[in-house]
Amino acid sequence: MSYPSTLDSCGLRNWATRAVGELAHRREEINALNVFPVPDSDTGSNMAHTMEAAVAELDKGGDVADSLARGAVRGARGNSGMVLSQVLRGVAESTVDSVIDGSVFARSLQQAVELVDRAIAEPVEGTVITVLRAAAEAADDSAARPGATLHGIVSGAISAARTALERTPSQLPALQEAGVVDAGGAGLVILLESLLAEIEGSTGHAGLPAPEEVTVLEVVFFYEGDIDALQAAIAPMGDSLVIARATEDSANVHIHSPQAGAVIETAFAKGKVTNLHLEVLPAPTEPAAEESVARRVYAAAPAGPITDLLESAGVTVVPPEKPIAAEDEDIVLVTGLSSQTGAGRVVPAQSLVAALAAISVNEPNNPDTGAVVAAMRDAANSMRVAHPSQETLASISATCRDLLAEGGEQVTILSALDVDEEDLGQQLHVDVVALNVPDIATEIGVE
Repeated sequence: MSYPSTLDSCGLRNWATRAVGELAHRREEINALNVFPVPDSDTGSNMAHTMEAAVAELDKGGDVADSLARGAVRGARGNSGMVLSQVLRGVAESTVDSVIDGSVFARSLQQAVELVDRAIAEPVEGTVITVLRAAAEAADDSAARPGATLHGIVSGAISAARTALERTPSQLPALQEAGVVDAGGAGLVILLESLLAEIEGSTGHAGLPAPEEVTVLEVVFFYEGDIDALQAAIAPMGDSLVIARATEDSANVHIHSPQAGAVIETAFAKGKVTNLHLEVLPAPTEPAAEESVARRVYAAAPAGPITDLLESAGVTVVPPEKPIAAEDEDIVLVTGLSSQTGAGRVVPAQSLVAALAAISVNEPNNPDTGAVVAAMRDAANSMRVAHPSQETLASISATCRDLLAEGGEQVTILSALDVDEEDLGQQLHVDVVALNVPDIATEIGVE
């Protein structure tokens, strides 16, 4: 079969949007692999967020490769997101006019390895770095052969990356003990396989073997172009399609789809896409007949307003000095007030506002505890938190602005002061939720 010898700027854009859909589609699966260096189950979320930031930068125009690299570097989360951003930076530094052929791809991976080696003081073998290096070496070898093609070079890189990924448990005791491969390396394989899928024109999901249940994603974006044509194209790809028209040729689009990558590619191909947002939805399940899930959410807190706040959110609160008598399927919020967790699924929350963010996505009637815990961990990890230097409204406002300088859609404030949500929201141009909690030092979270 004949494949294109190059990808132009449109193909590069399609690769990036395809990768967004694939990484979001496999987010929970990658999160479940995350045991090193810290078992915080956020690698899949970090890589998906990083790629979303890269694609969001395309809204601003300019060279596609440069925009993707700039957005990824600025939006990188975690070590895995940083490595992903350096791959895109390697592409940007190796290509001219955002055109990729076999030699450019090989050079991009080599450049990415050099960038990552400079960025990480003490690289650890058996991680995404090992997988990236193996892919780069294979691509370089393939590119040196007579008659090498883009398809062949990318295929060779993926084969080497998969082999390196399979070997990661033998290189890291933490992976071997957990019986998993490296999470970041798995995400990198998905990124590379998304490129191959773009070259081949495939519509299937890339990456790890597909789970038994289909993951559905909520896809939201603002679209400018032929709305009727877009609707006809994406309607068969999912359900809950809502198109709220701003004008006759622009609208906010919402759809639930198991083919998020295809939805995104179609939208970019037919018009202009901005404000792209993806969210993993719980897999559809048959409703239980009048049954509720026997699962509690626990946290430790002293008596007083914090306990009152947590209990109002449905949390079972125990004093910090007492152990938490959780069952295996219970959820334990660890806020730093107590380390006595016993059994249960731990959701780390470095602040009270992060804990509230986790509680806000808790689904008490969802029988899939793993999915609920993953969503709660993601919400807690996504919350950026700060404390104002002074307990004044002016200092609170200034701290909110500092946090929002890195982006954000909602501000949550816990304070003993009386904060006017509506007034502050108008000043900051975001949604503000302010909770009055007596005798508490002000906490501000942005997500």
